[in-house]
Amino acid sequence: MAGGAKRLCSDVMEFVHAAAFLIALGSALAALASLGGAVSDELDVFAHFTPVWLAGGGVALALRVLGPTDGGLATVILASAAMAICAGLMGPDLLAAATPVPPAHALASRPMGQTLKLIQFNLWNLNRDPEGTARWIADEDADVVVLEEAIGAGARVVAALAERYPHLAAVARPGRSATMILAKAAPSAGGELKSPAPGALVSGAWATFGAGPAAFTVVGAHYTWPVPAGRQQSQSRRLAADLDRFDQASLIVAGDFNSTPWSFCLRRQDARFGLARRTRALFTWPAAPFVGGRLTSPVAFLAIDQVYAGSDWQTVSVKRGPRLGSDHFPVVVVLRRAAGK
Repeated sequence: MAGGAKRLCSDVMEFVHAAAFLIALGSALAALASLGGAVSDELDVFAHFTPVWLAGGGVALALRVLGPTDGGLATVILASAAMAICAGLMGPDLLAAATPVPPAHALASRPMGQTLKLIQFNLWNLNRDPEGTARWIADEDADVVVLEEAIGAGARVVAALAERYPHLAAVARPGRSATMILAKAAPSAGGELKSPAPGALVSGAWATFGAGPAAFTVVGAHYTWPVPAGRQQSQSRRLAADLDRFDQASLIVAGDFNSTPWSFCLRRQDARFGLARRTRALFTWPAAPFVGGRLTSPVAFLAIDQVYAGSDWQTVSVKRGPRLGSDHFPVVVVLRRAAGK
């Protein structure tokens, strides 16, 4: 009996070590493919899932620890390589997220000017709790709310907020998406971002508030998924061209870009926009079961909702909102301008 138990234990450990090797190999190959995003839109799809490959390397190392210290060198090397590559890709955003934003002395060094609270939120057309979502948005009492997928159940959220936010610049494309910019104050101008050319946004809107030196523009956008490759990159180039007509210093851009900070697509977008991205390593998806409700993740592992702002704006705070009825977490950003801006 003791011999049988020992054999069973040995078989289990062999299975665990084999699984560790396969996980380490898959993670290393996927991480290496992620680096290929620098030259290939197809390979850049792997970069969006860098946190998954990082976790895979960690799991492989942990499983390897369960066994004897001898052997398993290949597993250790592959897992370590995967984690090193992923750390390199994610490092800049993780470090920026860990840095106080902004330092207290930076805020105190300039006279207090206009403060703006903005919510970025993909409502999801299948929102499971429109009433609760609307209550949370109303309670946050933001000045401007940028919404995507304000159709289907998401449209019920907008309807419930009509009294609190009577002003909007909206886009609606039946069967696809709707981006809306809700505001307490009436915009001085606004409209849809559209183009008949290839690479047009899935949905986009803009609204300018105020006049003269105090004026600023908010742009909301919703990109397609990173697959098939190339379409998202085309949308990014198109939006960057559209932004040229606005004053860059006071411009704010928010949206569901379906693109993560460790992808080369978003890195290039950061450079094209010429704005500071204020969301750093902020994981916003999934907040609900996905793949048709068949899979559930205990944590969000994709950072795909982003907020940018021009040089006039200082960041006061950036936070992720609670789990509501959407498949995204909301993002709440507070910005301020120096007096006279």
